[in-house]
Amino acid sequence: MASNKLSMIVRSFSSSNVATQMVKPPIQVFGIEGRYATALYSAASKEKKLDAVEKELVKFQASIKTDIKLREFLDNPTIKRNIKSEALKSVASKISLTPQSSNLLQLLAENGRLKNVSGVINAFKTIMAAHRGEVTCEVITAKELDSAQRQKLEGVLKSFLKGNQTIQLTSKVDPTIMGGMIVSIGDRYVDMSVASKLKKYTEIINASV
Repeated sequence: MASNKLSMIVRSFSSSNVATQMVKPPIQVFGIEGRYATALYSAASKEKKLDAVEKELVKFQASIKTDIKLREFLDNPTIKRNIKSEALKSVASKISLTPQSSNLLQLLAENGRLKNVSGVINAFKTIMAAHRGEVTCEVITAKELDSAQRQKLEGVLKSFLKGNQTIQLTSKVDPTIMGGMIVSIGDRYVDMSVASKLKKYTEIINASV
């Protein structure tokens, strides 16, 4: 069932009726956003438009943040889906978007998923980073890492890479984890936070009572 839905999305994204065989992305991205991004990657890959689509979507994502009217239009639930779809089709034509980018926006509008557009774009950016051999990594710590800690962490994380892969590290601070860290690298996730350990110990104690 899921593969059939993805094939339908690919056909919607594609500018021609070429074979609907999915082009597998270099990394798996989950959720609704991941499914749209995966289908978009497949369609854009077949048409050799990956770089163009990424640039267009990054620019569109930036416009959502800076253009209040655009953001309000996308978020407005009272505007009918077909009206949003036609409006986005018109905008795409005026700014000469690739068929794949245009079809993505129209499809999200038709399916009532425009609220997910930034998530879809982020998922597509993740896939494209992997396509270029970049492995995205996010580290969450209770306190900000100093330069020495960050350098040491990068050295450890690089041991997970293959061949010519490079690491794109971002770090966030979340005091609620209390200590330790939460690491997401590619499609792997490791929770080494103190808060997580305390929760686990509490569950064990409660289960034994």
